[in-house]
Formats: sequence, structure tokens, C-alpha cells
Amino acid sequence: QVQLVESGGGLVQPGGSLRLSCVASGFTFSSYIMSWYRQAPGKERELVATITSGGDSTNYADSVKGRFTISRDNAKNTVYLQMNSLKPEDTAVYYCNVRIRLIMRWGQGTQVTVSS
Repeated sequence: QVQLVESGGGLVQPGGSLRLSCVASGFTFSSYIMSWYRQAPGKERELVATITSGGDSTNYADSVKGRFTISRDNAKNTVYLQMNSLKPEDTAVYYCNVRIRLIMRWGQGTQVTVSS
């Protein structure tokens, strides 16, 4: 079955960096677009970044452009989110996502807290 397992979250000071990882299994990882979403308390889940199956194209939410970088390693079935210059408003649970046959699949999420 499809599994997405995120890791790398934690508590970081404003201006700091974190790298999130998501290890995928149960599907042909290299064939699918992968995305990161986030959900802050009391807010809807929002799309943060997307990367094509081959990793040749990426897209970002305006709020993270220039600070976050999505990448993937198809040999390791892993997608990453490098987050730099973190701000308190980046605090959220971050989820890895893949859409397979019109069904959105999610990991369990990893908490990122940006606070001094």
C-alpha cells in the first residue's frame, strides 16, 4: 500500500533552517509528481511546493518563493523540502503528498515550529 513517511521537523528560531524528508513506498515513485503541503492551526491546508516526476520543474507558493527548495532523489524514493530564512508564520504541520488515480495520499505530517 502507499506510504509516505515525513521527518525532519522541529523547533527552530526565526531565520533558521530545516530540511524535511519524505520517504515513499508502495508505488512507482519516479513516475509521480510530488508535493509538500502545510496546515497551520485554525487554517486550511495549503500547497507549499511541487516537483515533477523527473525533478526538472518546480513550483512554489508565493509565501515561500526564494526561501524554500523542493527536490527529490528517485533512487531513494525520497522528496525533500529545504526551508531557509524561516519565519514564525511558517509554523505548521507539513505533509508530503502524491495524487494517484485522482486520490490524494498523505503522510502523517511533521511539525515545524518557528519561535524564539
